[in-house]
Amino acid sequence: AATSAAQVVALPTLELSRASSIVMLVAYFAYLIFQLWTHRQFFEAQEDSDDDDATSEEAAVGFWSAFAWLVGMTALIALLSEYVVGTIEAASNSWGLSVSFISIILLPIVGNAAEHAGAVIFAFRNKLDISLGVALGSATQISMFVVPLCVIVAWIMHVEMDLDFNTIETGALAFSIIITSFALQDGTSHYMKGFVLLLCYAVIGACFLVLRDPLGNTSILNMADIPTNNEVSRL
Repeated sequence: AATSAAQVVALPTLELSRASSIVMLVAYFAYLIFQLWTHRQFFEAQEDSDDDDATSEEAAVGFWSAFAWLVGMTALIALLSEYVVGTIEAASNSWGLSVSFISIILLPIVGNAAEHAGAVIFAFRNKLDISLGVALGSATQISMFVVPLCVIVAWIMHVEMDLDFNTIETGALAFSIIITSFALQDGTSHYMKGFVLLLCYAVIGACFLVLRDPLGNTSILNMADIPTNNEVSRL
C-alpha cells in the first residue's frame, strides 16, 4: 500500500517536471533567437564618443584555435566533473560538511573562478553590461537550459529525474531572483548594493552549511519506508 501511494505521488510530479522541462527549453531557445537574431540591438552596448573607449580589441587567437581549445577543455572538465561527483560524498563525511553545501556553495566558487574573475575585471574597466552578461547569462543558462536538459536526457535514459527541489533550495532560488531584480531595477550600481548582495549570499551559504538535512527533503523513492495508518494501528 505504501509503495502504491509513493507511485501515485511520484508519477504526476515526474510528468509535470518533464513537461515543464520541455517548456523551459523552448523558452530558452526563443530567448536566444530574441537576443542574438531578431532584437540584437537591445543587448549591444552603446558606443562612447571617446577614442579610448572606441578602440576595438583584436582577437588573441583565431576561430578554429578557440574552437579546439573549447572542445579540449570541455572534455577535460567532463572527466574532472565525473571524478568530483564520485568523491563528493566521501569529502562530505571527511570534512564534516553537508553535500548540499559542498555542491551548491563550494564547487561553484571553485569551478567558476575564471568566470568570476572575468566579471570583476570587466566591472573594473567600467564595462558593467558585459559583467552582468557574464553573471546573469551563466545563471540563466544553468536554470533554463542545463537543468531541464538533464531531465530530458534522464527521461531518454529511463531515469526518473524530476524538478522537485526541497524547500531550502526553492527558497534560495526565489530569494536570489527577487534580490537580483531589486538590485538591477534602477540601473545604477554602487558599493552598498554589492555589499548587500554578498551578505545575502553569506546567508544562503549559512543555511546550507547549518541545515544538513533540509526540510522537505523526503525522497519520493523512500516514501515506501513510511508506515501506513493500518501498519501503525497493528503496531
